[in-house]
Amino acid sequence: MMSSSQFIVYACPQGELAGQIQAFYQESLDLCGFNAAHNYMPHCTLTGFFNDEISSINVYIQALETAYNTAKSTATPLKLDVIKMTFQTHWYGLELKTEGIPSLMIHFAQLANSPTRLEALRLKTWLHLSLAYEFQPEHAEQLKHLAQIRINPQAQVDWELRFYQRHLEQSWTCHQSWLLKA
Repeated sequence: MMSSSQFIVYACPQGELAGQIQAFYQESLDLCGFNAAHNYMPHCTLTGFFNDEISSINVYIQALETAYNTAKSTATPLKLDVIKMTFQTHWYGLELKTEGIPSLMIHFAQLANSPTRLEALRLKTWLHLSLAYEFQPEHAEQLKHLAQIRINPQAQVDWELRFYQRHLEQSWTCHQSWLLKA
C-alpha cells in the first residue's frame, strides 16, 4: 500500500519580523498557555492542506519551481506586505497584501497534476499571518498588549515560499523553499 501524507504551501517570514513573531509565540505560551497558533511556525497559508502519496512530492516541487521561475520572469514583484495588525474577537494577526503571488499559485495549481491526489488544490485568498487564535477569552487583552509591544508590523522581513509535509505526530518537513523577492 502506498503511503499518503498531508502537504501545504506557505509563505514564511524571515528576518527581524520573524524573530519578533517567534518571541511573541514563546512569551504568549509562557504567559497565557497554548493557543492554536502554537501548532505552526510563523506563516501565511497559500493553499489548504491536501493529501497525496509521498511518491508525488517531486510533482509539487517541480510545479512550484516552474511557477516560481515563470513569475520571476514577469514584471510583477513577488512580495508580501504587512498592511496592519488586526485584533478580532477570536483571532489576532497580521493582514497581508501581495501582487504577484496569486498568479504564481494559480500557475502552480495548473501544473501540479498528480494522478494520486484525490481533491483539487484550494488556493487561499485572505492572506494573513496568525499570531493567536482559539485562545481563552480571559487572555484576550494580555495577548493583544503583548502583540502590540513585541511586534512591529513595519519590521524588516523577507518571505520564503515553502512546500511542507505535515507528519502524523505534528512535526514538519520543508521539502523546498524559494526566496520571494520584489
